Amino acid sequence: MHIRLLAVGDRQPAWVDTAVATYTGRFPREWKFRLDTIPTTRRSKNDQSRQAMVSEGELILAKTAAAERVVLLDERGAQFSSESLARKLSEWQADGRDLCFVIGGPDGVSDAVRQSAELTWSLSQLTLPHGMARAVLAEQLYRAWSLQTGHPYHRA
Repeated sequence: MHIRLLAVGDRQPAWVDTAVATYTGRFPREWKFRLDTIPTTRRSKNDQSRQAMVSEGELILAKTAAAERVVLLDERGAQFSSESLARKLSEWQADGRDLCFVIGGPDGVSDAVRQSAELTWSLSQLTLPHGMARAVLAEQLYRAWSLQTGHPYHRA
């Protein structure tokens, strides 16, 4: 199973890149993690954010593969404990499909992207900056793996 993060926003603070690299560097080799970014659609003062979402959504859909399980990260999604995420990840690994996590742009994602997702996952009831969401996703995937394998990283 390969894991990919597809995120709108190609410029993040250095700490985001460092945090994501720290955790993804610990992932098992068979996950072959990859981060793909889509530039944020330019918005003007009078821009309708709906059009920007649609434009970004078209780019997201063009970069997702039909065989991938798409998991949208969105504040309105289901929440998981670390243990339940580890179980969910085990289910996903057992079915053998590649995973594509999606983080939308500053205004969210289009309805088309929302409908293409097999699961919508909320990392928190808090609204997180998109860079923070990247770092939390990487850490939680590493934590889920550590729970699956009995690695001491997760201490309950």
